[in-house]
Amino acid sequence: MDACSGGTVVLVSCVTSPHMFTGIHLTSGEQELFNPPPEGKIKEALLKLSTEAKELYLNSQVPVLDAVPSPLEFYREWVAANKPVILRGVTQHWPALTKWTPDYLRARLGEKEVSVAVTPNGYADAPSGGYFVMPEERQMKFGKFLDIMENPDSQPGIFYVQKQNSNFTEEFSEIMSDAAPEIPWFSEALGKSPDAVNFWMGDERAVTSMHKDHYENIYCVISGYKDFILLPPTDAPWVPYRAYKPATYRETAPGTFTIEPSPGEEVPWICIDPVAPDIVSYPQYMHASPVQCRVRAGEALFLPSLWYHHVRQSHGCVAVNFWYDMEYDVRYNYHKLLQSLSWVREPS
Repeated sequence: MDACSGGTVVLVSCVTSPHMFTGIHLTSGEQELFNPPPEGKIKEALLKLSTEAKELYLNSQVPVLDAVPSPLEFYREWVAANKPVILRGVTQHWPALTKWTPDYLRARLGEKEVSVAVTPNGYADAPSGGYFVMPEERQMKFGKFLDIMENPDSQPGIFYVQKQNSNFTEEFSEIMSDAAPEIPWFSEALGKSPDAVNFWMGDERAVTSMHKDHYENIYCVISGYKDFILLPPTDAPWVPYRAYKPATYRETAPGTFTIEPSPGEEVPWICIDPVAPDIVSYPQYMHASPVQCRVRAGEALFLPSLWYHHVRQSHGCVAVNFWYDMEYDVRYNYHKLLQSLSWVREPS
């Protein structure tokens, strides 16, 4: 049994079989890794790639723009360059910035049934006990969720509205006019509309574990703040992955959560915590180049496709993000090449 901040969780374990690949040595402690530390010529070439990326185009801090550039300028300077940037002014005309108080949200949505992710430890869609564990999905009235946000100790577990199925348009349509169904200038820059628009609100203990997405992402904070740890795609060789069997949290008694295995293929997922990285177990991560930034209310982060990101937040933070499908062009080809050079096997 493992005591967690939001309840007690019953842990189980799983073991995967070892794999070998020419040019990469696997010790007994690395047998589950998809991408153990590279060696020899491969390591030298990958280190040179990371060094040159930092010298040629990566920033040591995420830049901040006080005004939104033209669609063409934004595409040329940020999307094509695959570089993150914080923008002010993206949401300045949104009524949501002043209207989305708990009282207003309760009045508009209090009786609405919404999907809420519940975990014992704040980590939804993350490794735990040898499994990749998804949250317990509960349907509850949004007013009840707001009650829990105002008094988080009133219920065991950690609650987070975070369903990434365009829940803003599907579950929160009553308040969509306070924000927007898309970012017009960004849609013009990309020549497409967003694939999904997501609404986020949750406990300060809720954490998004490090991962990457195949989307161009505009992440708009409405209230509170979000803290991001970002790593560029060129850091792929230094970000360790393990294979996990899928599972789901289930609260089997008040405050007791069980990890229940689920059918399906193994899930490759990042196995290092960038907040407190275990360099002894994963020495390759010392070559990574994490950048941290805080995105505050009224600001938006452009998070480019394939960038690794880990996210924390202030309590009750509200945000809306817009996912635009990436272009599967030569950048994606190069990313897959980089992965093939550093991974012992492709995910199943």
